[in-house]
Amino acid sequence: MAHAVQQRDYSSDLDHSQNGHEKHAVPSGESKSSTPGGYPDVVDTNQGEVFDPYGGKKLGMIRTTLIFFTNQVGIGILSLPSMLHTIGLIPGIITIIGFGVLATYTAYILIQFYRRYPTIRDVVDVGRIMGGRTLEIIVGIAHVLNLCLICASANVTLSIALNTMTQHALCTVGFIGIPMIMCWLLCMPRSLNFAGWFGIPATISIFTAVFIVIIALAVGGPDYEGVANGGGGYWGEPVNEALQMRLGPNPAATMNQQFESVLNVAFAYAGNQAFITVMCEMRNPSKDYTPAIIWLNVIAVPMYVIVACVVYSLSGQYVVSPALGSAPGIASKVAYGILFPTLLGSGLVFGHTAIKYMYNVVMDNIIKTTHRLTDNNPLVWGVWLVIGTLFWVVAFLLANVIPVFGSILAISSALFVTWFTFGMANAQWIFINWGQQFINWKKALLSIFNWFMILASAFLTVFGLYTSISDLNARVQDPDDPLKVFTCADNSLF
Repeated sequence: MAHAVQQRDYSSDLDHSQNGHEKHAVPSGESKSSTPGGYPDVVDTNQGEVFDPYGGKKLGMIRTTLIFFTNQVGIGILSLPSMLHTIGLIPGIITIIGFGVLATYTAYILIQFYRRYPTIRDVVDVGRIMGGRTLEIIVGIAHVLNLCLICASANVTLSIALNTMTQHALCTVGFIGIPMIMCWLLCMPRSLNFAGWFGIPATISIFTAVFIVIIALAVGGPDYEGVANGGGGYWGEPVNEALQMRLGPNPAATMNQQFESVLNVAFAYAGNQAFITVMCEMRNPSKDYTPAIIWLNVIAVPMYVIVACVVYSLSGQYVVSPALGSAPGIASKVAYGILFPTLLGSGLVFGHTAIKYMYNVVMDNIIKTTHRLTDNNPLVWGVWLVIGTLFWVVAFLLANVIPVFGSILAISSALFVTWFTFGMANAQWIFINWGQQFINWKKALLSIFNWFMILASAFLTVFGLYTSISDLNARVQDPDDPLKVFTCADNSLF
């Protein structure tokens, strides 16, 4: 390619792509680097398409938007109604909208970085460009662990669904294993193009499941005699009381629990980490990525607010997390059943992203094959199958170690989501604007804001991890709490 900004050997792939199309050169235009990493600036003039030597780009704007929607709107939305009861209606709405605006801004930074360095394939390539081999390794490990935790949370949610639907007909370990096998099978196709079509039923299922819960709550009210938290309200309120909506923080919740709820909101915007991987399979990311992000958040943020407020208003203190359990009787079972495509879609997109990254690393650095990564031969398929299997086994183990919906979301958010969704993107802005941060007052304000977001991400990581782990440990040590690791107990009651 015209500008070798990656430390990978692309020379064997520069002639023709596997599907017979000629490689398109990166548009000309190069300047001296003003970035601290010393890499040359690659300027994207928005003309032509930059084809990855590891496979042609096939995704247009519509399917990209569907993948982003599947990626983002799923597990996280189910924690939002209970979050409102924990930190209050007004602070909760402000938190949802605030995180949505920040997630949109940081998602836009990704395309700015991609236009400068159009040969990146994932967030780990970003780490290498910004900090060399050391940062590449750190980001790579964090990247895989975070995606594994997100997939584990999908398995936990699916196990809660199965326990609810069958009235705990099987040990919870088994109910975590069944969706793990299903997600593993979905991740076996090596092209993310498959996920674009899977996003259609996933999108329909989340809307339908939430709609069923809202109708059931409006007609019959919440399950006043429900089993969540010992038969009382979310924070132990007595049964059969009038519904309450708190405008401010709930005094029954500790500071740790309130902060954990805020981290659950951050998890609802965890999709940014996979955006670069999806971007690299688009036909024309410079043109289509930004509209896809705008459509995603124009739909997702109002949906988050509306769903959270409506479910909370109809269930009050008897809201549960995941939110579908707030509906009484058969309605919650139907809703969980309909939600399956969304939850499986989350496992598919995040799992595929992690597997593809590890696959690229193994093929590039260990096997060092001269073949294209998209070849169909026993070696290539064997590597993909082994990596995919190991990834989902680890996700299964994590889901059994942390089988609580709120806790696994909060720990994932504290450790990784705050960085991959916010902090790292802000660092990318600083990197591509290095040396020009204070050339005018607008740049100066943006620079101060991005530095502030990096520090805020560090605070969320340290304090959030402390609150999440301490709260989870207290529950595990409590002899009266059914929560245990690798438990057979019904985790829809936790």
